[in-house]
Amino acid sequence: MGNEQKNKNIYPLNVELPSLKSLFIEMYFGEQYLSSGTATLLSNTRESHCTLVTNRHNVTGLHQETGECLSSTLGTPDNIVIHFHRPGDSIGYWKKVKLPLYRGDGSPFWIEHPRLGEKADIVALNLTWGDDVLKLPYYLKLDLDRVGMIVSPAEPISVIGYPFGLSTSGKLPVWATGFLAQELSLISKEEPVFLVDCRTRQGQSGSPVIAFRTTGFRSIKDNRLSTSLSPKIVWEFLGIYSGRVNEKSDLGRVWHVSALEELLDAAERDYEIRQSRLSEH
Repeated sequence: MGNEQKNKNIYPLNVELPSLKSLFIEMYFGEQYLSSGTATLLSNTRESHCTLVTNRHNVTGLHQETGECLSSTLGTPDNIVIHFHRPGDSIGYWKKVKLPLYRGDGSPFWIEHPRLGEKADIVALNLTWGDDVLKLPYYLKLDLDRVGMIVSPAEPISVIGYPFGLSTSGKLPVWATGFLAQELSLISKEEPVFLVDCRTRQGQSGSPVIAFRTTGFRSIKDNRLSTSLSPKIVWEFLGIYSGRVNEKSDLGRVWHVSALEELLDAAERDYEIRQSRLSEH
């Protein structure tokens, strides 16, 4: 069970849907606060398995490449607090849910990438869903979040999260907008990561990255390039942001949606295995 957090404002219906899909998270060692970050939910369809995804370094508390402790306290997290939206007609209410990161035997609750393991800075957490939190995932197999948009280098992309733990109102995220810094066609299965040029900072680790368009977009239809000029707002979910290449650069790494598809499949398999074991007892 979590504590309810209320914001005085009741948000208008024109809050963009991607603003509701980024979740503020806090990492703790016991009751000691260590850091904050961003997470989001992923699902293939409305009926399929839903899991929470963030960066691996958020839950380990260790630098992904050097293994150094990220907190000045030299502590590493053993629990996480997730700020979920509450269900209902009014946006602007959150429920804090606190979850352990380790089982009693010391094994982590999180699920790592099935092929890349600890090399991938993305993990999934399977949750037990109640009707007291709102599930608003990015759908990987629906055109709500993946319209088939072609995104080229130098085109705008947005990293939607919580730089330095900041939010716009209540726990709604900040949109940091930059540019795609490479061709997405260069992404390989061995290294499903691409670069963006965006002024991001700590706290945005785990943020969803999207291409958000209000006037039109390009796609491939019937093996031909097609341009849509529809006034309908659309976006393409591209991946999960994991941090800058170094402190002096605004270039940041994003784990591509293809790697997230594999991670979601692993989370679903893990859930099914554990449910099967429970039914046997």
